[in-house]
Formats: sequence, structure tokens, C-alpha cells
Amino acid sequence: MPDQFRRPSYADPLLILAMDHRASFGRSLFAVADDQPTAAQRRAMEAAKLLIYSGLASVAGDLPVGHAGVLVDERYGGAVIRAARDAALVLAVPIERSGREWFELEWGERAWLEHVRRIAPDYAKVLVRDNPSYPSAERSRQFDRLREVSESLRAEGVPLLYELLVPATDQQLASVGGDSDAYDRDVRPELVTRVIADNQGAGVEPAIWKVEGLETAPAAQEVVAQARAGGRGEVDLIVLGRDAPTDRLNHWLDVAAPTDGFVGFAIGRSIWEDAVRSHITGELSDADAAKQIADRYLSFAQRWAEHRDR
Repeated sequence: MPDQFRRPSYADPLLILAMDHRASFGRSLFAVADDQPTAAQRRAMEAAKLLIYSGLASVAGDLPVGHAGVLVDERYGGAVIRAARDAALVLAVPIERSGREWFELEWGERAWLEHVRRIAPDYAKVLVRDNPSYPSAERSRQFDRLREVSESLRAEGVPLLYELLVPATDQQLASVGGDSDAYDRDVRPELVTRVIADNQGAGVEPAIWKVEGLETAPAAQEVVAQARAGGRGEVDLIVLGRDAPTDRLNHWLDVAAPTDGFVGFAIGRSIWEDAVRSHITGELSDADAAKQIADRYLSFAQRWAEHRDR
């Protein structure tokens, strides 16, 4: 890990701007087919990631609390990785293959660790979709792969950032009348704690769990309790954005910020997608798009600062 690395805390949260999207980034914004961009599309995506980063960089020194971080992929964000290193921002990089239903490594079983060694990020991130109701054999194989990653990263001294999504099954959604908000509020928290426990039982040991927002303080406290169970007092959590509308995301931050164990956020599309889309269509200049990104990032940072002591 680089010398500037420091563990986030309640008093010194880590506020990440996430732009590690790859397949969805190309498909939704640049009309990339089958995750195979043309040379022109690749250049446009690389430029867009630099534009997003410029918004973050312009205000990274003006945060009301904590320190700035960036989550960015090597595939389209190599220039951002270099810039973040030069600016001494906290750097996280994804190591999962984009757009897969079950966890796969981006560079294969042998090469992925060489990429981590060369980049030397502060965190290596995995994105995992899981649910206790998923097929047990597939879950077991996924746990085996994740345990190998966790152990390898620990040997390298690189903390694991585990992004967990728990999508509803059809039966779980039907149990709340098809209401996705009710699933988030009444069903998902217990599923999240079970998935975390299952990972722990399989030997997967993240430094930080990156979890979907929770609707109530008791739910947030229950998830923290499981993440820190069994003497894991050094494990932390951050809130992910899930491309949620601002009012919903603000509520998730309001719940997490005062909860001991939550040490920040990692928000992506909710900050930059509108600005990038408007920039692509020519409605926003480089400067105006970067400013819009900077302002939205700062608004969430301010929200965190205002609610962490409540």
C-alpha cells in the first residue's frame, strides 16, 4: 500500500467517487455493443472518466469532513489511476469482471494479482451479487473463489473492499406485494446479515463492506454487528449509491452517518451520470460538466458531515 494510506474512521470518513463501471458505462452512455467498444468509443469513455475525475479533483481539498477517494477501473481509467496517485487520493480498483451474474476475476485466475501488484491500490474491490436463496452449489463455488482472493490480498497487504448487492428473488419480492421499497426496508437487511455471515464462515474477510443503503438505524446497527462479529472490530462499512435518486440516497446517508461502524460512502452514477450525458450531447461544456459533478459530490459530503453526529 502507498505511504499515504490511512484507515477511515467515524471521525475521518472516506468519501469515494465511484466510476468503475465498464460494461454498463459503455452500453448506457456510449452505445457500445456487447462490451466491445470501437477505438473511438474507447477514447470517448476514457475522456469521460477523466472528466468525472476532474470534478472530484477540483474539490477534494474542500471537503467538510474526511478525505476523498476514487474507485476506478484500469480498463478505461488508467489516466485517472495515475492522476489519483499523483494527487495522493485514496485509490480503489475493481478486480471483478464486469457484467457477470456470478463473481469472476477480471484478468483470470493467474494474472489478476500481477495487476494489483503493479497498480498498488489502497483497496482492491470485488462486486458480488448474492442472496441466501440462490442455488447453494453456485454460492459455494463463489465463496471458494472469494476466499482465494481474500487470502491472496491479505498476503499482499492490500485491503479487500467488498461491494455486496442482494437482489430480491421473485418469491421475496412477492412476499411484500411486489413493492421494492418494502423489500429494501423489511426483507433485505436480514438477508444482508446472512450473506455477510456466510462469507465470514467461508473465510472471506474484507476490510470494508460496501453495502446498499439501509432504511432504519436498527437495520444499519444489525448489519454492523454482523460485519464486526467474532472479534472483527477493525472491519468497517460504507454506503453505496445504487444509482438512487437524491432523496433516497440522502436518507441512506442520514441513517449511516451517525451509525458507529459506517465510515463513509461510495457513490457513482448519482453524482456524474446526468453531467456526462449532457456533456455527450453538447449541452454542457467540459468546465460546466466538471462543476456539476463537483457540486453533487460535495452535496453528499456535506450531508454526511451534517448527520454523522446526530
